[in-house]
Order: sequence, then structure tokens, then C-alpha cells
Amino acid sequence: MSKAAVFMTSGTEEVEALMVVDMLRRAKIDTTIVAITEDKSITGSHNITVLADNTFEEVDFDDIDILVLPGGMPGTLNLKACKKLTDLIGEFDSEKKGLAAVCAAPTILGACGVLKDKKATCFPGFEDELACKEFLAIPVVKDENVITSRGLGTTIDFAAAIIEYCTDKKSAEEILDRIVYKK
Repeated sequence: MSKAAVFMTSGTEEVEALMVVDMLRRAKIDTTIVAITEDKSITGSHNITVLADNTFEEVDFDDIDILVLPGGMPGTLNLKACKKLTDLIGEFDSEKKGLAAVCAAPTILGACGVLKDKKATCFPGFEDELACKEFLAIPVVKDENVITSRGLGTTIDFAAAIIEYCTDKKSAEEILDRIVYKK
């Protein structure tokens, strides 16, 4: 069974995080919400408080297949400032393990050098911070082990791409059918 870690911190876009967690769990992907602080209680960018499953120190990342970074402000900046997270992103990239980011969070991957040889997308206005090979203004971009997406409105497609990465296309399509998602 694949395992995913979805990171949250103060100022994270709550729906971008929780939509991914919900859909991955529906697909039977072992998914944990990880707080980057010692406090598991996280108040997001729209003043919604979420209780994380674990703190960073409580997770064995050797068992994780994909790291997921929701956007939001100042959540993206808080995630980017977390050295233990950016170091982990570097490790995952060197091992070609999964990395996924939505909204402004792909800029974290850019700052870590992950996107230099990759196509990527992000929330409008953050393109210059991607440091990617090629920017694509489409809902979701998958390039090898990296998945990026534009924002809250593309989160269902983003989560489906993560499910497909962790399992297969059929599983992703089954989840989309179960939630009555039609393009």
C-alpha cells in the first residue's frame, strides 16, 4: 500500500490539504496529515482549525512514497522556511520519490531545485518563482515523480493525479466516479 504525507502549518489553504487527504484515503492510500510544528492544531489561511495526525518528528519518512504540499498564504512561506521539510524534499527528489504541490507551494519545489529540469504549473502570479524548465498554464502537470497544480479549483484533478501516481489510472477514475466528479 502506498503512503502519503500531507504537510500543514499555520496559513495553509485548508481545502487544498483536506481534499487531497479525503480523496487519497478513499483510494486506500495510507495518508497522514503532518504538522511541521510541535502543535498538531493548525489554523489555516481561512481561520479553519485542523488537527494533524502527526508532528514531523513522529513520522518515519522512509515509509512514505509521496510528499504533498498544499498552498495558501502564509502557509506556503511557512513550509518553505522549514529546513527539515526542504531537506526532506531534497532527499525525496534525489531518490526520485513522489513530490506534489498545489497553488503557491510549487515555488517550494522550485526553491529546492526540484523543478529545474521539469515542466510545472502554479497559482497565477507565482510563475517566476518556479525556477522550472517550462511553465504550463494547465490544471495539473505531472513530470516524472513531480506533480504540480494551480489552486483550489484544480485540487480534485490534483488529488486524482496523486492517486494515479500511487496506484493506477483505473483507481483514480473510480474515485472520481464515486465523488460524482465530471469534467
